[in-house]
Amino acid sequence: MDVNKVLYISQEIEPYLPASPLASFGKNLPQGVQELGAEVRTFMPRYGAINERRNQLHEVIRLSGMNIIIDDTDHPLIIKVATLQPTRLQVYFIDNDDYFLRHSPGVVETQSMPENNDERTIFFVRGVVETVKKLRWEPSIVHCTGWITSLTPLYLKTIYADDPAFRASKIVFSLFEDSFDGELDARMVEKLRAEGFDDEKLKSLVDNDGNVDYKKLNKIAIDYSDAIVQSSENVDPEVLEYAKASGKPFLEYPGENNPDAYLEFYKSL
Repeated sequence: MDVNKVLYISQEIEPYLPASPLASFGKNLPQGVQELGAEVRTFMPRYGAINERRNQLHEVIRLSGMNIIIDDTDHPLIIKVATLQPTRLQVYFIDNDDYFLRHSPGVVETQSMPENNDERTIFFVRGVVETVKKLRWEPSIVHCTGWITSLTPLYLKTIYADDPAFRASKIVFSLFEDSFDGELDARMVEKLRAEGFDDEKLKSLVDNDGNVDYKKLNKIAIDYSDAIVQSSENVDPEVLEYAKASGKPFLEYPGENNPDAYLEFYKSL
C-alpha cells in the first residue's frame, strides 16, 4: 500500500497539553512519520487548558461555520490551526463553546465536565470528518488514538463509507492505557440512533444495562477499524483480548517512539 497521506486523530498532543504518555504519543508519532516522508495532518480537541496565544492558534474562517446537530440542538463548529515546530506539522483543533471552555485551570473538560462526554465525542468525531472533507484531502491512513476518537471508525465505515475523502482509507485504532471511570450519559445510544445508527451497528454499545463505558467504546472502535495497534505496554486485558480475537491485522506493542514500525504496519494494509 502506498502510504502518502496519514491523518492522525488524537485525544491529546504535547505541548498543547502537559506531557503524558498519550500526549507524547500524539506528538511523536505524527512527527516521526512525517520525517519518514509521509504527508501528515493531525486533529485534537481545543480544550480550555490550551493557551491559544502562546501556542499561536488561529481560527480558519473558511473551515468554520458549520452547525452540527446533536440531540436536536445546533452546535457551531469552529476550526483552529497551529504549526508544531520544528517539523512544521499542521495541527487542527475542533472547538465549540458548548463542549470546550474558553479558559480552564489545567483540567481538561473530559474530566471537569464528564456529563457532556457522550456528546463531546460525537461532536469531535463529526467535526474532524467534516473538516477533512472541506480540506479536499484524502488520507490513505486514518489513525485514531484515545477513547474520545473511538466513534471515528463507526462513522467512516457507515455514514461516510462512500465519501470520496475516505472511501479508500484504512482505519487504524490504537489501544492505550487511557481509561476513565464510570459510564457516559445513559442516553448516548439513543443519541447515536438519532444519528442514523441502528442497534445492529451499535451492538458493542447496546446491552441490558444500556450504559456506555471505556471498554465498550474501545470494542466498537475495534469492530469498525481495519487494523489495531497496541500503543502502550499496559492495555486493559479484556480489550486486548477482544482486539486479538477480531482477527484483524494487529501490531504488538512496538515500544516507545518507533515511527518506522508504524509506517511498515500501514504499508502492510
